[in-house]
Amino acid sequence: MANNILEMALELLEHEQKFLPSTLSAWFGDATVVSFTDNRLVLHSPSDFKQKYITDKFIEPLQNALYQLTGEAATVVVVTGEYSTPAQSASPYDDYTFERFIVGSSNKFAHAAAYAVAQRPAAENNPLFIYGNSGLGKTHLMYAIANVLRRTHPEFRIIYVKGEDFTNELITAIQKADVQSFRNKYRVVDLLLLDDVQFIAGKERTQEEFFHTFNALYEAKKQIVLTSDRPPKEINTLEERMKTRFEWGLLADIQPPDFETRIAIIRDKAVKMSIELPDEVSNYIAENIQSNIRQLEGAVKKIKAMHELMGERITVSLAENAIDALRTENPGLNPTPERIMEAVANYFYIPVEQMISKDRSKDVAYPRQMAMYMIRQELEYSFPDIAKIFKRDHTTVMHACNKIEEERKKSRQTEDVIKKLHNNIRGD
Repeated sequence: MANNILEMALELLEHEQKFLPSTLSAWFGDATVVSFTDNRLVLHSPSDFKQKYITDKFIEPLQNALYQLTGEAATVVVVTGEYSTPAQSASPYDDYTFERFIVGSSNKFAHAAAYAVAQRPAAENNPLFIYGNSGLGKTHLMYAIANVLRRTHPEFRIIYVKGEDFTNELITAIQKADVQSFRNKYRVVDLLLLDDVQFIAGKERTQEEFFHTFNALYEAKKQIVLTSDRPPKEINTLEERMKTRFEWGLLADIQPPDFETRIAIIRDKAVKMSIELPDEVSNYIAENIQSNIRQLEGAVKKIKAMHELMGERITVSLAENAIDALRTENPGLNPTPERIMEAVANYFYIPVEQMISKDRSKDVAYPRQMAMYMIRQELEYSFPDIAKIFKRDHTTVMHACNKIEEERKKSRQTEDVIKKLHNNIRGD
């Protein structure tokens, strides 16, 4: 019925509601049915102008026609732009499957939760909120869910988007005075995957739109999967109503992989790259890269390249040179005052410039003190040198470092923040 539901509805508009055939042909001639499930008809129109006109003039007549056809109340949504289902186009992320995800003690709960969602979407684990530092496999699990549902539910509407891109899309929609199309895009999907949701924190309009998008999908029993670098309660400037909704479903954290899991990941990457690594080389990589899976893969790639291009034997010495070369090629992996300040600013959602400004508000003063402390810890800079960076007196730096150190001793939360910042600063 889904394939010809539009044709049947248009016949009723012509014969029962007396619309002219030429009128219907003009507006619906190039419209297609995206889906018709749970008495919700989603149509696609290639023209923004037609999409708006159909939405304004034909929604109620179409819904009446659907009621005549099905005997139940129905809703109609019209979308435009590039809006294809996963079944209509190949995904560039087909390699990210559950089978290729290396499971260890640090991630087995998140893996099990994601797998459960893939088997029973919009059941008890909705939303699924996966959190952990960068490079630990959160996005891999997202794609794995999507890849399963592409096979088992080819009719599903699936959208993957990063928090930052969601915000930028909304800004563009506001500039074009076309927020309705933005809403139509995100509120009719069967699976919404929002990566790095922490980026919408502090952005009032974005949070407002996502709040209503979340509610629409949740009430329609559609699956929502979110990832973040921290649990909802620790996302500063995220509205309380958002934190509450994110905790409605299941929270699953991913920790840095333990030594055995790192070895398994290294061996798996080596097999995929058709390179044989001696045990002592795998061990060396695992001992020297501890918190980021992408860096483990990068090290194996570098060793393979140096072995094949330069003809060097695969030894611990070669692995040492490869890891050193990676850090040289990517200076972001090496801590600097600028990198530390950027990591702290990102964590607390403030511009770097504010940390060296005269702003003494609590929202700025505390991140500034944390940045001073982290520079002292990571780089062992002197108090006067840190004071120059922040354009302060060295006694101010001493006070900041003492304050954070005392907090660290008394507060588990402060210790956790410092640990996360350390990982982010080191590129983990």
